[in-house]
Amino acid sequence: MKIETFVIGMIGTNCYLVSDEETRECLLVDAAEYSQKLVSHIREGGFRLQAILLTHGHFDHVMGIDGYVKEFDVPVYAHEEEAALLNDASLNVSAMYGSGYTFSNAVYVKDGQVLELIGKKWKILYTPGHTVGGCCYYCEEEKVLFSGDTLFCASIGRTDLPTGSAGTLVRSVREKLFVLPGQTRVLPGHMEETTIEYEKRHNPFI
Repeated sequence: MKIETFVIGMIGTNCYLVSDEETRECLLVDAAEYSQKLVSHIREGGFRLQAILLTHGHFDHVMGIDGYVKEFDVPVYAHEEEAALLNDASLNVSAMYGSGYTFSNAVYVKDGQVLELIGKKWKILYTPGHTVGGCCYYCEEEKVLFSGDTLFCASIGRTDLPTGSAGTLVRSVREKLFVLPGQTRVLPGHMEETTIEYEKRHNPFI
């Protein structure tokens, strides 16, 4: 499995292209902004996009969805508790940056549900706190976690935006993420990657 990082959008969001190098199937984690560079990379590499996984519904993770869906016509997955945020430009904060953006065609998933994509199993870990419906995607086989804005390197997501809760976020990290194997790679929504073990030892917020 290959993971490529594209830093996209006004806040520098990590959008991850995850691919099977043999089958050329791939998925995209978060869709900050439509990027012709990313689209060209997918097409020129002979990749076949299977899905878009949303860690949460904030504007800097979703505003490229329409462009990618138009190009590739794939399902967009999000946790069921994030429906209100995706459908409200005030809650997802996009209203602060122009006319606002909403997305109403997500395929909603539940905590513990497993998606089988690109030959791997992806378990949904419901981790509210940054938003009410934030989630992470965990591949046990590869020991990889896409944490969105739940967990960063030596930090956690902000909780001062609509539906955020600091106490809830800390509990999510402790109960859902810190129980994973220490060597698990953590690929966050912003900044550099880390590991569960490193965060258990060094994260000052948990």
